[in-house]
Amino acid sequence: MMGYLYIFGTILFTVYGQIVLKWQMDQAGTLPESLWDKMTFLLQLLLNPWILSGFAAAFLAALCWMAAMTKFNISYAYPFMSLSFVLVFLLSVVLFGDPVTVQKIVGLTLIIAGIVVTSQSL
Repeated sequence: MMGYLYIFGTILFTVYGQIVLKWQMDQAGTLPESLWDKMTFLLQLLLNPWILSGFAAAFLAALCWMAAMTKFNISYAYPFMSLSFVLVFLLSVVLFGDPVTVQKIVGLTLIIAGIVVTSQSL
């Protein structure tokens, strides 16, 4: 059971990090044109507590993944990581108004079908 909690933690922290980074990038505006302004812009973002929390989430996701690897074969556990695509898509629709297209729905359906098929292999 703990192995599945580690996988869930990996997915949760990954999704959190992606959503927070997108939210903060939307708040920050567009990337400047000149190289110096780009570097200044990005370095200032590194001081943003939300951005730092996204990086911390990525680190925690890596720790959870390491723990999950002690419980499962990678060929079994890794397909579950695809759930992060599904969750990021759903949250991006709700939080950012991203468009829902037939192609995206078909792709997400294939991802979920792949998870179901591979999860039967343990």
